[in-house]
Amino acid sequence: MLPFITGCTLCTDHTARELLTQGRPLFLGVDGEGAAHYWDSYEFAVAIVEGDGEAEKVVLAETPFETLSQWCEYTRGERGWDIGPHVGGPLVGDLVRGVEA
Repeated sequence: MLPFITGCTLCTDHTARELLTQGRPLFLGVDGEGAAHYWDSYEFAVAIVEGDGEAEKVVLAETPFETLSQWCEYTRGERGWDIGPHVGGPLVGDLVRGVEA
């Protein structure tokens, strides 16, 4: 089990809040290496908090990714997702599938 899921979700949340401007960043999910990802729509940035507490902020403008969706797909390819990602919601997913059909 991942320690921050079983007893320290608040630890990763607190660390993400320290890195990001938005007071309540959106929890995206946990990647395949156990790092929690949080989204800040004000900064257009992702905070990545590793299981050992190490953290970094990635501003999407400083990457080749233009959207949060692209970031999530990149993460899926590089690390996979154990939980999530929680973005878009079912309505958005339905709309995307409808347009792609």
